[in-house]
Amino acid sequence: MTTNDTRNLIIQTGADLIGTKGFGATGINGILTVAGVPKGSFYHYFSSKNDFGLAIIDTFADEYDAKLDRMLNDSSRSCVDRLRAYFDIGFENMTNCDCTRGCLIGNLGQELAGQNETFRVRLDKVFTGWEKRFERCIAEAQTAGDIDSCIDPSDAASVLLSGWEGAILRSKVVKSTDPMERFARVFFTQYLGIV
Repeated sequence: MTTNDTRNLIIQTGADLIGTKGFGATGINGILTVAGVPKGSFYHYFSSKNDFGLAIIDTFADEYDAKLDRMLNDSSRSCVDRLRAYFDIGFENMTNCDCTRGCLIGNLGQELAGQNETFRVRLDKVFTGWEKRFERCIAEAQTAGDIDSCIDPSDAASVLLSGWEGAILRSKVVKSTDPMERFARVFFTQYLGIV
């Protein structure tokens, strides 16, 4: 295994465990045991657990940004269909984990934003990037005539992100994708005016 492979293995293992247990409840030793990596390797790549947490955020954000870009920039589909696909993937992911994991960035935001300013700033940067992607897609839908031009794309993107993250949290609590499905339905019909 190369050096980069070991670092990535620690990050992926940590992200999986943190996605299930939370950042505070996930210990370094547990991550290393699951990854099958000696403790010295952790401190070779990360100066602290916080440094490790920031690396998880950055890695997840890079991967998720690429997925969002592929989905929201897919010119073979209408922008409305791109947004529907985004929600559909969210339903599928939540169903596949029995409504236990949710969004890693959302989970970390709920757990850490009030405790650690460095994490708060980094998480806000990730959310802001996602919101800008939604805003561009919504503006493109307006240009195509698929969404009313009186809707502010920035406001719509903010409602989408905040509402969707809240619906994901609620789905974890009720152990059902119903809140996510309700949000998507209301967002399209009531907010965007699409049947």
